[in-house]
Amino acid sequence: MYKSAILPVFLSLCLFHCGQYIHKPVVRQGALLQRVAGDFDFTEGPAADREGNVYFTDQPNNRILKWSVDGELSTFVEPAGRANGLYFDSEGNLVACADEKNELWSISPDKKVTVLASNYEGSLLNGPNDVWVHPDGQLYFTDPMYPRSYWNRGPMEQTCQGVYLLTADRKNLIRVIDDLEQPNGIVGTADGKILYVADIQAKKTYRYTIEEDGSLTHKQVFCNVGSDGMTLDSEGHVYLTGFGVTVFNAMGAMVERIEVPESWTANVCFGGQDGKTLFITASRSLYSIQMRVHGMEAQE
Repeated sequence: MYKSAILPVFLSLCLFHCGQYIHKPVVRQGALLQRVAGDFDFTEGPAADREGNVYFTDQPNNRILKWSVDGELSTFVEPAGRANGLYFDSEGNLVACADEKNELWSISPDKKVTVLASNYEGSLLNGPNDVWVHPDGQLYFTDPMYPRSYWNRGPMEQTCQGVYLLTADRKNLIRVIDDLEQPNGIVGTADGKILYVADIQAKKTYRYTIEEDGSLTHKQVFCNVGSDGMTLDSEGHVYLTGFGVTVFNAMGAMVERIEVPESWTANVCFGGQDGKTLFITASRSLYSIQMRVHGMEAQE
């Protein structure tokens, strides 16, 4: 296994309205980054199931792989619709942004595929990229335009690169954001009240309030950094990716950084038996590092 020193950047004193706050590192003391699997073409979309097994995509090779809690690598589905971002719903189905045909999929535990969405108002989606499942079952996903060599389609049909809500009954697809340059990473809080969306082209990440009807209000710049994929931990830290992993506190201040020895870090999630292992998909490899905190999904 490859081990790399961690270069944390600590902002030891952060000023809050209530006084001083001293940041406690999120990486477990003494933990080192480990390369647990490699020799892929481009890894993306890590997502952990209830047991802590991590599923991720080798997007150019059109497959979804599984890294088990026992440290075993296997293929979950192949072909996989050129899947990119992944996320598990409460029923154990793996929701996949399958951009081969500009679709959003649901893959059951027995590997049955259901197409959840492929067009908006009669026009093809650009190419679903990343997805988050709200606690009530509705889905939010980003739809940027990244032209693919394997597409057999015309030019972009949508009027923008948007963010969509698919209702819990899977009957209504609603565009909820239409004013970003190129939305990519997306994640919401465990209580379903806050949504973070990264505009990778504008190099900003935004924070929205999720209303009861699923609409988004109170748009705010969370930080002046974009991101590919992202995740949250149990203490509200936001993990952004691109060049390594950068960790922000809930106030939008950078508090830590995990260096990754690859040209690009695409996505990140928590997994493992106790939910305290951070898994990182970075170019040709899957990495992990032991954390002090656990992922927000492990709070229940």
